[in-house]
Amino acid sequence: MAGLIGKKIGMTQVFSDDGTVTPVTVIQAGPCLVLESHPDRGRVKLGYGEVKPEKLNKPQRGYFARVELPPRRHIRDFRLSGDDRFEVGQEIKADLFQAGDFVDVIGVSKGRGFSGGIKRWGFSRWPMSHGHPEHRRTGSIGQASTPGRVARGKRMPGRHGGKRVNAANLKVVAARPDDNLLLVKGAVPGPANSLVLVRFSRKKPRRQREAKKSES
Repeated sequence: MAGLIGKKIGMTQVFSDDGTVTPVTVIQAGPCLVLESHPDRGRVKLGYGEVKPEKLNKPQRGYFARVELPPRRHIRDFRLSGDDRFEVGQEIKADLFQAGDFVDVIGVSKGRGFSGGIKRWGFSRWPMSHGHPEHRRTGSIGQASTPGRVARGKRMPGRHGGKRVNAANLKVVAARPDDNLLLVKGAVPGPANSLVLVRFSRKKPRRQREAKKSES
């Protein structure tokens, strides 16, 4: 279940030979440096993005001095599958994925600040005719005298976005290891240049493309 740390570049289109248009998100996936590998615990720690040592705080500088590896700006843990093996100091690039693989892309959604119920939850609005006292305001939120309170978890206006979102089961349309780029079908969470995690999907087989070839 290992993956890569990357950066969302933006969206574009890919045209097939028959003229079909596929919207894709371009992700700069890696290169990632293996900082720690624990096959017995099924975990691996990766670092991404070069950074000057003076940009790090004292605990971070001490960590990279202990592992004796060049510093990295972002550090994340990934789960390992039974057959995954990575060595400390190894560099993992976008060739970890191939066209036809299915991946999960995790990022932080765009923060939209305080939003009303219509924008945040898709509530219906009040009539817009002349003279109606309300248009976009939330209606009744409670019950009668029994139970006489607002239920826990009631959808209300509030902070919208800025949360960790997992876009699951996205197909890799193309992989360009020379440029460390992945073209993933559809949209992924977060604005451009935001940090994302790309890992093999938990819903689809890891090598569905190769399985289809073996069946044929």
